[in-house]
Amino acid sequence: MAHILIVDDEADIRELVADILKDEGYHPLCASSASETIQCFENNELPSAVVLDIWLEGSEMDGIGILKYIKSNHPTIPVIMISGHGNIETAVQTIRHGAYDFIEKPFKAEKLIIMVNRAIEASRLAQENKVLKSQEKLVGELIGTSKAIQQLKTAALMAAPSNSRIIITGEPGSGKEVLARLIHDSSKRAKKPFCILHASNLSEEQLEVELFGTENKSMKKAGLLEKADHGTLYIDEISEMPVATQGKLLKFLQTQTFQKIGGSKDLKPDVRIIAASSKNLEEEITSGKFNQSLYYRLNVVPLKVPPLTERKEDIKHIAEHFLKSFSQSLGVPYKTLTQEALTLMSAYDWPGNLRQLSNVVEWLYIMTPDNVKEITADILPQEVVQAVNGKHKNLNPVNSDILSKELKKARELFEKEYLYAQLNRFSWNISKTADFIGMDRTALHRKIKSLNIKMSLPVEDESEELN
Repeated sequence: MAHILIVDDEADIRELVADILKDEGYHPLCASSASETIQCFENNELPSAVVLDIWLEGSEMDGIGILKYIKSNHPTIPVIMISGHGNIETAVQTIRHGAYDFIEKPFKAEKLIIMVNRAIEASRLAQENKVLKSQEKLVGELIGTSKAIQQLKTAALMAAPSNSRIIITGEPGSGKEVLARLIHDSSKRAKKPFCILHASNLSEEQLEVELFGTENKSMKKAGLLEKADHGTLYIDEISEMPVATQGKLLKFLQTQTFQKIGGSKDLKPDVRIIAASSKNLEEEITSGKFNQSLYYRLNVVPLKVPPLTERKEDIKHIAEHFLKSFSQSLGVPYKTLTQEALTLMSAYDWPGNLRQLSNVVEWLYIMTPDNVKEITADILPQEVVQAVNGKHKNLNPVNSDILSKELKKARELFEKEYLYAQLNRFSWNISKTADFIGMDRTALHRKIKSLNIKMSLPVEDESEELN
């Protein structure tokens, strides 16, 4: 039951408003002055809204002063101002100081109820929006609007507050480390260290020194388990870790203690471990290359980062993000990609994922003169252009197969290949394809049927169009 604070110097007005709100299921609190209002805030549950008179006879502060106090100390609580001597100037003044709305006495009960309901709902939505903006800031680097990336963001935010261990899988360059950092940054460990252990390209001895540290006459070194105390240790490509080292890591997870190499003192750091692999760890277990017990200890929360080929609609947003980033880091004017260039980039499969896309955008910046504002398709690397043309070679207007046809047949062939390419670009999403090519969704669906274009992927949330 929401609490509503009523502040008015007239007892009959307080009682009238209280009765109206009681009938609507609210719990009214009453005050007649500034001191009583402050006392209500300090000694009771915070109200969901305040109904406040401007003119308060015998009060230490008038309604405007109390409004300023509330907005200074509790800015999210909506305040509805009331007055029997109101005018436009007074109403504007209260709104400027943060009032939700202004109502003039006498007023109908129905009008007050509607205003209170709206004020509470607006406050609730503002609070939710604040939380969403906070979350968006945390997952800002997981760029994209695709269903796949949205689901990953949700899962990451749900897993972040706990101390559960996580295994992140995904193709090389897909953004596993970015995801791990975001989980750390949105956890209670955010202000503590985020340490990275690259398990590949290190010998067993080097890896164990990095992980556990060493303590002997010639060298004393803290390992990453010690450095990451109260923070997060991210182990990249854990599948490359030698089996013997895997066993030692498992022992630490079981006992929560370890000793430095050459040391005798038990260390007990508080570390959250997030591991990542571009290989299928279950297959690695079957082949005897990965410790099954370690896998089950780590795989409390499994997360999979989708490759770019599974979220092609995100390529435009990611490319634009990289364009802004490189513009700032290289200190050069911001450039944009033409629609043709974006279409080619969206049709490419990006086997190197985000890492490859980032490298290509950086290369484009370096190869494009500063006075050129737009990056056109002809500047794109040949590997991208040739790969796309190889997939959709019939889109070439001078293709001999098209030239050998009558106009009607040639047009049909071109339309079929063009639409197939665009549908593939947008993962067979009818709405997004229709928006891009400038065609009504229903008309596009009819065209797909008439050209007998077979959909290779299921269309999500388009059931009304496919019937």
